[in-house]
Amino acid sequence: MQKLQKGDSKLLNAWAFYDWANSVYALVISSTIFPLYYGALFRQKNIEEIVLFGFSVRSEALISYVTALGFLIIAFISPLLSGIADYMGNKKFFLKLFCYVGATSCMSLYFFSLDTVVLSLVSYLLALIGFWGSLVFYNSYLPDIAHKDQQDKISAKGFSLGYIGSVVLLLICLAAVMSVEDDQKLQMMRYSFLLVGIWWIGFSQFTYYYLPNNKNDNKLHKNVLFNGFKELRKVWQQIKELKSLRRYLGAFFVYSMAVQTIMIIAAYFGEKEVQWGSDSKRTMGLIVSILLIQLIAVLGAWLTSKLVAKFGNIKILIGLNFSWILICTYAYFVVTPNDFYIAAAFVGLVMGGIQSLSRSTYSKFIPEDTKDTTSFFSFYDVAEKIGIVIGMFTYGYIADVTGKIQNAILFLILFFVVGLLLLLRVPKK
Repeated sequence: MQKLQKGDSKLLNAWAFYDWANSVYALVISSTIFPLYYGALFRQKNIEEIVLFGFSVRSEALISYVTALGFLIIAFISPLLSGIADYMGNKKFFLKLFCYVGATSCMSLYFFSLDTVVLSLVSYLLALIGFWGSLVFYNSYLPDIAHKDQQDKISAKGFSLGYIGSVVLLLICLAAVMSVEDDQKLQMMRYSFLLVGIWWIGFSQFTYYYLPNNKNDNKLHKNVLFNGFKELRKVWQQIKELKSLRRYLGAFFVYSMAVQTIMIIAAYFGEKEVQWGSDSKRTMGLIVSILLIQLIAVLGAWLTSKLVAKFGNIKILIGLNFSWILICTYAYFVVTPNDFYIAAAFVGLVMGGIQSLSRSTYSKFIPEDTKDTTSFFSFYDVAEKIGIVIGMFTYGYIADVTGKIQNAILFLILFFVVGLLLLLRVPKK
């Protein structure tokens, strides 16, 4: 096949379509079906805590700690792999590798059980690593395949495709879960995990077919292994000379802690803290809430791209952070299903916008003549992942010590306040 040129619409659409393929993990595994399944296992045994390696840990804290561990691993290995990818020109290989690890691990969640909780959590951990690890290389393609004036639009399109595609699969899973009696719902949830893996692998083939593969003849040797960390140091030296990029990255690091933590814990919060009344209402209510978030997020991403064209990236990011502060303040008092639905609607409106805009804003701040874009995006991803580790550990620790998830929301508000103040220091152009 003839290599497509940078900016070609077919190439841009193929890149964006990977969001359609992999976002089913974010929705079905991270946000809806798996949190419901995980909570149901504890309710089935009528327990709230589990003893692991001699320590008694609450269910919501346990999943938070494992999630934080997964992001810590990603933060460490992504520089190693991006250094190899830069040297050998095989970022497509690593994109595929993490995709297949993540997808097969999703399918292995079919066997998730509290009786084999350690092995089960390993499957959850590998699925998380596969998803987020693949995004390191997926995101790094953006400045390679799109011109600067195309990046906001195609980044938003990617997120929109991801929201729509994941909703399609979630509706299929929801229909399956709700079509059976209570004692069969867990089995249908397990089938959902299998569908996620099949969907992710299957649809990603379209992206792989069109994305360029700039593999060279360089041979791998031991000195290359730490090239990624050397490249991160070089990137940091460059960032220190670029005031706009340095200030933006600092703000992103802080507010992203809260955004990503909310995305991960929202379903666990709704599953445990909201007074649904019954298990069937809990299942339906939580899935409807997440669907509401996903569908409104499509509108949010589109609306944000329109506002950016008029007001600029930084001003809109400041407005989004202020909106998050208001949403978290409201969420602290959420008790009833209607409260949760209202919070979900507003989360959806700002979630899609802040994700797509954060990615494209960073891409715009990268100097035009930069060739090692993978290293710049590796730095971006490492900053994001370390932020998530801090956010998830803080959330889990506060929830475990105080026994109340709402107390952790106060710290998320603090992250958004600091992020907003740091964004005010970023040049508006």
